[in-house]
Amino acid sequence: MAEPVHLLKGTDDVLRGEALSKLLDELVGTDDRSLVLDEFDLDVTTLGAAVDAAQTPPFLTDRRIVVIRRFGRFSKNDEVAALLDYLVDPLPSSVVVLVWEKPVNPTDSGDVAAKSPRIPPNLTKAVTAAGGTILDTDAPSGRGMTAWVADQLKAAGLDVDPAARDQIIDGLGEDAGSLVGLVERLKAAFGDGRRLHVDDVQPYLGQAGGVPPWELTDAIDSGRVPDALDKLHRMMGAGDRHPLAIMATLQSHYTRMLRLDGAGARSEKDAAAILGIKGSTFPAKKALNQQKRLGSAGVRRAIALLAQADVDLRGARAWPGDLVMEVLVARLARLSR
Repeated sequence: MAEPVHLLKGTDDVLRGEALSKLLDELVGTDDRSLVLDEFDLDVTTLGAAVDAAQTPPFLTDRRIVVIRRFGRFSKNDEVAALLDYLVDPLPSSVVVLVWEKPVNPTDSGDVAAKSPRIPPNLTKAVTAAGGTILDTDAPSGRGMTAWVADQLKAAGLDVDPAARDQIIDGLGEDAGSLVGLVERLKAAFGDGRRLHVDDVQPYLGQAGGVPPWELTDAIDSGRVPDALDKLHRMMGAGDRHPLAIMATLQSHYTRMLRLDGAGARSEKDAAAILGIKGSTFPAKKALNQQKRLGSAGVRRAIALLAQADVDLRGARAWPGDLVMEVLVARLARLSR
């Protein structure tokens, strides 16, 4: 017996959309899509109408698939009470697919959109109790990204060597969803069966995706000027981060070192206590190690560079913001040498 309900959640629109497409292909199978599939967009209809459809026996077919889009407009249990009641005893001939995405038009529906959408606490419990599935469509972070990309390439029938795979991962950055388009381009260009190397995939990578702030600060702390500038450009380009937002990240990074300078911290535990860091002490360890590497004079010089760049960004110098940040990052990275 098929699961009566599927909940798809994730922050990446492309990955969530791709997962929905694959799920619907699997659920519809060889049936006539126009007969078995009903789709409800909560920007233009109500949740009650979708639940009514799920409770209605199918016509001219054995089952009905009810897709409910823009479900991210809800955050409280009472807002989805009709659905929770339905999941207590779902109709065996219906399969409900809930797509947890933010509403585009929060005012055109009969239901009020939540200001800060989050999955209602009882919904996940109801989905699980009904024998349904919950699929998080986001790509994993950190080391898990390597295995995830390898699995996606293999599932697509692409044989990519490790060096080319690493090149792809580096290019994705924070934009894991761009892997979907890259896979389609590689399949169209090479088909199945051929082993692909760096020179094969390089022309199809497109613009490098944005990167998280810690990649920039790590490159600066290691003194890798070209790498630091590359991370900066990716944060401002594909990452769409404003220079002032990046400045705030760098100020926070060096302020930690300034607070540790002369504070007598001997271990990362001491540093975490001084900085007020709860949970993982790894950020405190990084700040302490870099503070020791730079020394008091180096930390003071970094703070002075940040202060000058901050006023330059605010109009003290007639430079564009990206140039101010490039000079700042290059100087901070050279200081770390």
